[in-house]
Amino acid sequence: MHRRTLGTGGLTVSALGLGCMGMSQSYGPPGDRAAMIALIRTAVERGVTFFDTAEVYGPFVNEELVGEALRPVRRDVVIATKFGFRIVDGKVDGLDSRPAHIREVVDASLRRLRTDVIDLLYQHRVDPQVPIEDVAGTVQDLIGAGKVRHFGLSEASVQTIRRAHAVQPVAALQSEYSLWWREPETELVPALEALGIGFVPFSPLGRGFLTGAIDEKTTFAADDFRNQVPRFTPEARKANRVLVDRLAGLAERRRATPAQLALAWLLARKPFIVPIPGTTKPARLAENLGAAALELTAAELQEIEIAAGLEVQGDRYPESMNRMVDRS
Repeated sequence: MHRRTLGTGGLTVSALGLGCMGMSQSYGPPGDRAAMIALIRTAVERGVTFFDTAEVYGPFVNEELVGEALRPVRRDVVIATKFGFRIVDGKVDGLDSRPAHIREVVDASLRRLRTDVIDLLYQHRVDPQVPIEDVAGTVQDLIGAGKVRHFGLSEASVQTIRRAHAVQPVAALQSEYSLWWREPETELVPALEALGIGFVPFSPLGRGFLTGAIDEKTTFAADDFRNQVPRFTPEARKANRVLVDRLAGLAERRRATPAQLALAWLLARKPFIVPIPGTTKPARLAENLGAAALELTAAELQEIEIAAGLEVQGDRYPESMNRMVDRS
């Protein structure tokens, strides 16, 4: 798989990464641990070098899973993890990016990941109680101490990114971006390009919707996060299915799948974009990685633009999570 560079500090990763969150939470029961380790190692064999986790996934167990899976190939891969939440008795209890807490989280993450350095450390959500300059300065100290290599932000506004970047160069911004969530194109993507910051889209397949496997009749496990998402009500799914159906026609002509088309479209947007689709299934992993070799013509990209021109129904987050998105 070809490589891409995030930021100006030499962080080079595979064009597609692997988001590991769903192996431990959010999309139904956690995957079998041995099977998930095998899946991560299969991704490495297929050329993936970029793996995304966070202390809050589980909490904690996803970092342990990723650390065990990647230990044999640690020098050949890039591990990204995140801080920014207060976790009490295994449950999230608000935001916390106080410098002392960041240092505690990093030391704990290093142990769980079985490594001596975190390649990319994100602030998971912006903490309005802590100046972003203090956060960036703390990560800068951790970089100086050799515990972290690169600094990232997640779901941060352009203003926050600029303030952080002035203290410690930001290598990557992680946020949702896909054919059914294109808000980043307005201000975020141009700012990242001007600042030389990479963009790591999570949920690049619309939490599974752009695969074509979900319609208004689909039922989710009781603990599946999508049960809470306005965009996944049966009514919204029925309306939004039009987008997938439009993509399916073009995908069929290219002997591809809607998911591959959606990922190839993202890769074609900018050379500093590295999507991190997640999966727990080997077949889906192979399908997703196939998108890296799918080159779309200008005419095909235009056709996708036309297909994606409809208004998507439903918000991407429940209100409780919308409140944690930085809009400063």
